[in-house]
Amino acid sequence: MKLLYSLVVFISKYILKFLSKFNTKLKLFVDGRKETFSKISVLKNKNTIWFHVASLGEFEQARPIIEQLKISHSSYKILVTFFSPSGYEIRKNYKLADVICYLPLDSKKNTQQFVEIVNPKMAIFVKYEFWPNFLYELKGKKIPTILVSGILRKNQFFFKSYGGFMRNSLQAFHHFFVQNDSSKELLASINLENVTVAGDTRFDRVSKILEQDNSLDFINQFKDNKYTVVAGSTWPEDEELLINYINNDSAENEKFIIAPHNINDEAIQKLKKSIAKKTVLFSNKANTDLREHQVFIIDTIGILTKIYAAADLAYVGGGLKTGLHNILEPATFGIPVIIGHKFDKFKEAVDLVEIGGCISIQNQKEFTQNLIHLRDDKNDRTLAGTINKKYIEDNLGATEQIINYLNTHL
Repeated sequence: MKLLYSLVVFISKYILKFLSKFNTKLKLFVDGRKETFSKISVLKNKNTIWFHVASLGEFEQARPIIEQLKISHSSYKILVTFFSPSGYEIRKNYKLADVICYLPLDSKKNTQQFVEIVNPKMAIFVKYEFWPNFLYELKGKKIPTILVSGILRKNQFFFKSYGGFMRNSLQAFHHFFVQNDSSKELLASINLENVTVAGDTRFDRVSKILEQDNSLDFINQFKDNKYTVVAGSTWPEDEELLINYINNDSAENEKFIIAPHNINDEAIQKLKKSIAKKTVLFSNKANTDLREHQVFIIDTIGILTKIYAAADLAYVGGGLKTGLHNILEPATFGIPVIIGHKFDKFKEAVDLVEIGGCISIQNQKEFTQNLIHLRDDKNDRTLAGTINKKYIEDNLGATEQIINYLNTHL
C-alpha cells in the first residue's frame, strides 16, 4: 500500500500539471506550490508552530487557536499551510501568521525537505487532514503532532482491513481533539486512546463575531428596515432556486442579498441578467440609491459575515451538490438557516436540522414553501433563530481545552 500511495502521488504531480493548463483553480494549486520552499526558508532555526488546514472552513477552526497562541506564545512563529486554493486565496494575507503557503504534495522527498526546513516545535492538523508521509516524517523526528476539531467516519481508510498504511500513520498524533463521541469510539477501535472530545473550535470563533461591529452602512441603506434574505456562498444550483423564487414568488417589500461563491465577472453578469427584479452589484453601488433595489449581489469577498448580521433569514449554499458552506456564521446571529439536502458530513448541520434551527430542502417546491412560511410567520422565524443561537452558546469551549493542552506541551 505504501508503494502504491507513493506511485499515486508521483503520477498526480504530472496529471495536475497537465490539467492546470485548462483549469484556473488547478493552475493556482500547481503554481502556488512552486513558492512553498522559498517561503518557509525564513522559518529555519525559528521556534515555529505549524498549522495545516485543507481550506477556508478548516482555517476558521484553526483561527481561534492561533489567536490565543499569539497572546500566550508571542515569540513563536506561526506557519499556516493550505491544501486548497479557495482557502489560500482568501486568507493568504492573514496578519497573525508569519508564513502562509501551500502544502507540498505528500511525496517522501517533499515531506523530508519541508520538515527539515521548518522543524516545527509542534504540528497541528485540523479536522480531517491526514497526509501519511508527512505524519510518518513528523513521527520520525519526534515532533509533537495533534489533531484539532477532528471528525472520523467509519468509511475512512483507517478502519478498513486494507488500511494498515493509513492507520499506522495516525500513530504520529500525540493527541486527538475530536468533535464527537463517535470519532472517539472509532479511534478506540484501532487502539488509539489519546483522545479528548472537545467539540469544534468554530463555535468559539463565530461567538466572537458578536463582539465586533458588524454594521455596514451600504447594507443598512439597502435593507431599509425591510425583511431581508441573505444567501451566502451560493453555487449555480442554489442560485437557480433563488432566481425562481425572486422572480415568481417574492413579496414586493422582500429584499435579497446574494453572495456567490464564484465572483468572476461572467458568472456575476449571468446571475444579474437572470433576475427580473431591480438588482444592483456591490461593484456598482457608488452613487446609487440602494433603497430602490430589491436584490443586491455581492461581487467581492470578505464581508459575508457582517452581511449575515442584517439578515432575517439565511440560505447557505453548497448543500445541493458541491459541499455545504459555513452555517455557524449566520446561526450565531440568531436567525433561521435553510440549506440543501447534502449535509450528513457536517455535524452542526445534522444537529441543527434535528432540533429545528436549520431547514433542509431538496427542490424548488420545498425551497419556496419554506421561504414563504418563514417570511410570513415571525413566531416560527424567531423560534428557529433562538434554537440556533442557543446551540452556538451550548457548544463553546473547545479552544480553551486545546490551549490548556498546548500551554503544557510547548
